[in-house]
This record gives sequence, C-alpha cells and structure tokens, in this order.
Amino acid sequence: MASGPTMLVPQCLVENKNEQLSVNRKALKILYKISQPVVVVAIAGLYRTGKSYLMNRLARENIAGFPLGSTVQSETKGIWMWCVPHPSKPNHTLVLLDTEGLGDVEKSDPKNDSWIFALAVLLSSCFVYNSMSTINNDALEQLHYVTELTELIRAKSSPNPGRVEDAPEFANFFPDFIWAVRDFTLELKLHGHPISEDEYLENALKLIPGENPKVKNSNKSRECIRHFFPKQKCFVFDRPKYEKEFLAHIEYVLENQLDPKFQEQSNNFCSYVFTHARTKTLREGVRVTGNRLGTLVVTYVDAINSGAVPCLENAVTTLAQRENSAAVQKAADHYKEQMTQRVWFPTDTLQALLDVHADCEREAVAVFMEHSFKDENQEFQKKLMEIIKNKKEDFILHNEKASVDYCQAILNRLSEALMENIAAGTFNVPGGHKLYLEAKKRIERQYWQVSRKGGKANEVLQNFLQSQAAIENSILQSDKALTKGERAIAVERAKKEAAEKEEELLRQKQKEQQQQMEAQERSLKENIAQLKYKLERERDNSLREMERLLDHKLKMQKDMLTEGFRKTSEKMNAEIIHLRKEIEATRNDKTPWISRTLDRLAIEATSILSVPAKVVGLGLKGLSSLFK
Repeated sequence: MASGPTMLVPQCLVENKNEQLSVNRKALKILYKISQPVVVVAIAGLYRTGKSYLMNRLARENIAGFPLGSTVQSETKGIWMWCVPHPSKPNHTLVLLDTEGLGDVEKSDPKNDSWIFALAVLLSSCFVYNSMSTINNDALEQLHYVTELTELIRAKSSPNPGRVEDAPEFANFFPDFIWAVRDFTLELKLHGHPISEDEYLENALKLIPGENPKVKNSNKSRECIRHFFPKQKCFVFDRPKYEKEFLAHIEYVLENQLDPKFQEQSNNFCSYVFTHARTKTLREGVRVTGNRLGTLVVTYVDAINSGAVPCLENAVTTLAQRENSAAVQKAADHYKEQMTQRVWFPTDTLQALLDVHADCEREAVAVFMEHSFKDENQEFQKKLMEIIKNKKEDFILHNEKASVDYCQAILNRLSEALMENIAAGTFNVPGGHKLYLEAKKRIERQYWQVSRKGGKANEVLQNFLQSQAAIENSILQSDKALTKGERAIAVERAKKEAAEKEEELLRQKQKEQQQQMEAQERSLKENIAQLKYKLERERDNSLREMERLLDHKLKMQKDMLTEGFRKTSEKMNAEIIHLRKEIEATRNDKTPWISRTLDRLAIEATSILSVPAKVVGLGLKGLSSLFK
C-alpha cells in the first residue's frame, strides 16, 4: 500500500540563505518516503499579507503550523512544506508550500523573488496568489513576476532560453490559478449589478485599450495569467477582525472570535481547494508522487544554481531515468518474491514451474508499467526482460538441483538393500541374475510410487541404471543356470531397454526445450501486450491534454476578439491551427506509431529472450496485430 505523510509541523523545503537557494535534505527525505500521489498547493504574494494563515487553514491547524509573525519583518524564508493526509481524496497527500514574501525590502537581488515565484508555479498543481485590498492596475503591476516566467522557465529543451514559442506550452503543465484578495472592502458590483468573485477577476483581467507603457505593462500581466494558467478562480476575504492587537496574533484567536463573514469566506476557500485542486501530473497524465516531487525540486533548484533555465522536458527526463530504474528494481523484486513464495521445489514438471513463472512475470511487468514512464526506446523494459529471463533460468537450475538431490536421496534409500546384497555376493549363485533383475525392478516400482520427484526423475533413474550396467553384466556372465544363448539374449534385451530409456530421456529433454521456447514466446507477447495498452493510454491522455489546451486557446481568442483586441486574437491563429493539426494527426494515426514501437521491441527483444525466427517474423509483420 502506498505510504503517506507523517509530518506534525512544517519543514523548510527550499532554503534561501544570502539569496542562494538550496534543498533541505531533511525535508527531501520526507518527500522520498511518500509514494502516494500528491495535490500540491503553493501560495505566493507580497510579504506580510497573511499567506501563512491561509496555508494553516488548509492544514486545519492554527498554532502549530506555518509561522505567521507579528512584525513588519518577513517571517518565512525560502519555501516551507507541510505534508498532510488529503481530507477528501483517499490515498492522496496534500502538500502545502508557503513561500517567503515577495518584495521584501531587505533583499538586494529582485531576481531572487522571481525564482521563488517560478519554483512555486513549477511545483504546484494549484497556485494561490495572495494580495491586499483590490485587483487594480497597481496590483497587476506588482504581479510582474508572472510576466517574467517566459524568461525563467522553458517547456522544451532548446539552446535558446526564453523563446516566445515556449509560452503557448505553459497552459499544458501550469497549475490552476487562484487569486486571494485579502481585506477586501469593495462591493462586488459591476455597472450597478451584483457579480460573483470569479466575474470580478474576469473583469479585472480584461485588457485595457491603449498604447502607453503603463497600460501595456499591466496588460502583459493580464495576458500572461489568462494564457499560462488553464483555470482562474477568485476569492475575496473581508478583514478577519478590526482590532489591531488581535490581528497581530491571529494564530491565537479562536475561530468564533473572527468576523463571521471572514469565517465563511475562509471555509469556502478551503472547501474549493480540497474539492477542485488537481493531483499534480506531468505529460501523458503521469501522476506525481511525493518521491517524484522531491526529484523535481532537486532538478529545478540545481538548474537555477547552475545558471541554467529550469526546463520541464529536462526535469521529466531526469525524473524518468530515476523512476524507471526504480521501477525495474521494484518489478524484479516482485517477480523474485512471488516465485519464491509460490513455487515448492521441486515442481512435478518443468511446465508447472513455467506456468507459475508466466503469472509472476505478468504481474512484474504490470508493476513496471505502473511505475515507469517516458521509457525511450523501451531501454528499461528490455533491461527488465533480461533480468526476469536470468532469474527464471536461476529458478529452473534450482528446481533441477532440488529434483536431482531429492531423487538421488530416494534411490540411495531404496537401493541400500540391493547394494548390501551385491557386496555380500548374494547374486553370485545359479539363478542370481533373475534375482538381481527382480530386485532392480522392485526399486524402480517403489521409486515411481514416490510423488513430487521433479523433472529430473527420469534422468536420475537412468544414471542409476547405467551405474548398475557393469554389475548386472558381471552377475549375468557368472550365472551358471543360464546357457550361452540365454546370456546373449539377456545382453541384447538390456541394451534395448537402455536404448529405449535413452530415447525417452532425449524426448523429455526436447519437450522441455520446446516448453522453454514457448515460455519465451509468451514472455515476448506479454511484454508487447502490456506495452501496447500503456502506449494507447498515453496517446489518449495526450489527446485529452491537447483538446483541453485547444479549448483554452479558443476561449482566449474569443475573449480577445470580444474585448476588441483583434490583432492579438489573430496572432493566436497560428497556435490554434498548429494544435488542431497535432490533434488530427493523433486521432488519425491511431496505431502506426504504436505498431512501430511494438515491432521494434519485438525485434530487439528476440535477442534477449532467444526467441526463434518465426516469432521475429511476426514482429516484422506487425506483432502488435496479435493484441487487437
């Protein structure tokens, strides 16, 4: 079962000392232990605007939570993290990220604020921007950090950081956006009519006609919020209490002492976040767990400290390498553990072992598929195939040894009296050969009556009989009761029986070789079947992402046109046309690229699994067709 959080108090995740960012290893260890999917809510805004209070409400804690502070000095430095069980999503962890206040007068480098803001956006699935009083031009100008994201973040790997063509990709992976307006004193009315909080935000984000620099600057913030974030939401909060001494220590104020309207607004905010904040996901719908989030934090901070621009594509590649290696190990461990638990050595037949192997391998491949992603050219899957093949061969060898040891012990016990009689010369008398044959046949009958001898039963018995051939011939030649002709007939009969047993043993070995080959074929087909299912899911997820992005762009284009910004609306045409072509190509190309991937795996895996040419031929013709 996936593990969840055990944090009782917040922990600094990204330290900001002397305006240099570093990841706190203690907090990182906490994330690495969380295997549940995460919903990540980050908050940013000017310092001393009450961000930490909202985070504490989401954690359902006031006193022991994020430090609030009661002076003009910013209390939170860097990014603080609090992981708690999600109140409404079972088996999910709610990760709360409280960022240091933006615009702190004690800072010398304003770029430091921009990186904190960018990290909060990159890591979250729900981003809350906290401001005071009202959403006006001044508030939008203070939100200049959002306009800098094109310079601070790249969607795809490229030698040209901050390319404008990166920006259209942002809505594909940016979080939802919530604007929280604190100490709101206006009436929610527009042209004399009541409006909702969302309509208030929508109206505030409308572009303003004009060409002067101030208008252009505030319009840029408006455009970026609308373009980059797939969904926008607004909450306004009345002043929680009017007495200054209470507000200075609001963490110690009982909830029923706060203004009822503020209580209602806070509850609505929390309820919305708990219900609508999405699980953090990457491309193709890959869900981010706590340990994956930890890797992303390290990747982004390392990029910032190296002077590079954090790139989503590179971060996902780094994460995939780590996760896929872990997925291979997890799957291999599952296979070994299940085989050890389910197989009783020795198995009656090789096929019995191979049947258990097939079940365990199918489960192991499913474990790998669940925990892996972006496995370019199926390198990790092929590694797992090789590991399982080698482990299977080890189990076969162990099974054979267990069978040999057990069968040898049985024969040693059953032949004990025979060996004593041979040593005592009991059979060196007239009619002794007949007595010897009867004793030997009795051992064979008793031997075959013992169950669960394993696949080496025939071979061990044959070795035993061959070891008796010289003794049998000596007894035969010294038996005075037999004529020369009878001895010759007995010799020929013994040779014939030995030849028949050799032939039977050869047939068994050929049958086992065929069974092993069929097992390898099943292994190849199982891997291809599960990969096909995974690729089809990823294709469908990708299609849904593109369609969601298209809807977002069409709405933006329509709004721009409605607001009178025809040129801006027309500029979006190229993006929309390109996206529509991508969607159409994905819809129409339902199988070819998947088939090519499966065929490549079929061809490359044959050398790993030693599958015969006839199955390679199936791969060349489109082995994926077997699973339609």
